[in-house]
Amino acid sequence: MSDSNADDLLRHQSQMESTRGIWEGHWREVAELVRPNQNLFQQQSIPGGDKRTQRIFDDTAQLALPKFAAAVISMAFPATQTYHKLSHPDAKVSEDVAVKRWFEEVNKLLFKVRYGPHANFQSQSGEVVLDVGAFGNGILFADDVLGVGIRYKSFPLAESYFEEDPHGRINRLHRKFEFTAAQAMTMFQGEGLSDEIRRAYEKNPTEKFWFLHVVAPNDDYAPSRFLDPKRQKFRSCYIEAQTRHTVDEGGYRTFPFAIPRFETGPRETYGRGPAMRVLPTIKSLNEMKKTILRAAQRVVSPPLMLTDDASLQAFDMRSNALNHGYVDNNGRALAIPLETKAKVEIGIELMDAERAAINDAFFVTLFRILVEEPAITATEAMLRAQEKGQLLAPTMGRMQAELLGPLVERELDILSMAGALPPMPQKLLDAGGEYKIEYQSPLNQAQMAGEGIAIMQGIQALTALAQIDESVTDIVDTHAAGRRLLEVGGFPMQVMRSEDEATAMTEKRAQAAQTKQLIDAAPVAAGAAKDFAQAAAMAGSAPGQQAPNLGLT
Repeated sequence: MSDSNADDLLRHQSQMESTRGIWEGHWREVAELVRPNQNLFQQQSIPGGDKRTQRIFDDTAQLALPKFAAAVISMAFPATQTYHKLSHPDAKVSEDVAVKRWFEEVNKLLFKVRYGPHANFQSQSGEVVLDVGAFGNGILFADDVLGVGIRYKSFPLAESYFEEDPHGRINRLHRKFEFTAAQAMTMFQGEGLSDEIRRAYEKNPTEKFWFLHVVAPNDDYAPSRFLDPKRQKFRSCYIEAQTRHTVDEGGYRTFPFAIPRFETGPRETYGRGPAMRVLPTIKSLNEMKKTILRAAQRVVSPPLMLTDDASLQAFDMRSNALNHGYVDNNGRALAIPLETKAKVEIGIELMDAERAAINDAFFVTLFRILVEEPAITATEAMLRAQEKGQLLAPTMGRMQAELLGPLVERELDILSMAGALPPMPQKLLDAGGEYKIEYQSPLNQAQMAGEGIAIMQGIQALTALAQIDESVTDIVDTHAAGRRLLEVGGFPMQVMRSEDEATAMTEKRAQAAQTKQLIDAAPVAAGAAKDFAQAAAMAGSAPGQQAPNLGLT
């Protein structure tokens, strides 16, 4: 039996499906040629294990996509690095020792939870980035699973529909998906399900049914009742599509989805990915490959031209076969291969140009530079890193803002409600408990490479001027310059000495040098004293001479 809430939400879902109909046509073309395992668009039911690569003749784009994902992950959020930290927007509050220690502890907790054994973040975030590269949109769900903690799940774009708020931030998501009867009974504990699903669970547990999950801003939001699931900032509603009734209702304190987009056009909610940008090139390359294969096949195994008399006779193409009657009395062949004189190499050159364009779109070419030219100086490496950071900044910066930003907000909310965060220091409480995210990924280090280049070039210039006036080197604090060079180069802070330790070592080295100087000067001083003593003795023994007072007695 349907209810008004389910009818309203299903009506809204129909409008969302109608609005993005054109998008799905584009995404299906991309999926067929670039990401075939996600080719679920405009298809209600697809059998598992079906073949989805029949239309792919050239796999350049399909191979470039995982390289794009590897580049994004390694530059924006590598698992082997602490790629962000937390601090307070007010520098005075942030520099407080207790506040700084609290943010460091919370940041470590975030990474511990995110990369925990049951979190599944690495695999699911990889799926999200692959979707961004192919379709321009990715959906990552951060769920709070009872008894497990935070668990991450990538949702396919074909099942997901979303809308923006007036500020361009996504705040509504619909997911239309299938559950087997067994999955539905496990998910909802049998509550709220229709009799049809209950009967299927008894007779055919694998039978599938359509559901709609809606997460949207809650009109009944009441901040003072944050423990009431139905009065939280975002409402959550599961609907059984066939019977049009509400199965379960709840809510979220924060939006549980992180939805990064590659780039968006004016008045467009859904993003466009690099595969969509070069889709004409991908299709052209695919057609070129088919043409080249046909031409190459005619070159390798050409058609045979036979005489009219032999047209009805069988011609055996097997190795060592005997074909009688195909040589005349003069030894001339009566069966001649057709030579089309097709220039396959020209087609290959054209294909290579198209492949280069596709690899450029997926940043594959950009990441080959240092591999192909390893013998470069440190300054050249910094210049390459700076260029890479500048080229990747728009894409990776958006990934950080739309993936990591909402993710941190969601994680902090779950950990806070679970009582897993350490007690907040009073100074931070008085400042409102605000925080900001400071990204320190390889991307951000590459963007700071320009500072390292400026330091290196400045030191080289001063070294040249020092040939004229040595005092010019006093301008630079070499310790500070060296420390900053290591920082922008990504040197591990754990193995870098603190300023106090470095100062102590400098003072110790200066004392050691002074002591050595005194020791080295001791024999010279002793020899000089002996010479003065001898001179005084000789002067005193001369007639009429008085020994000078040298201050040695």
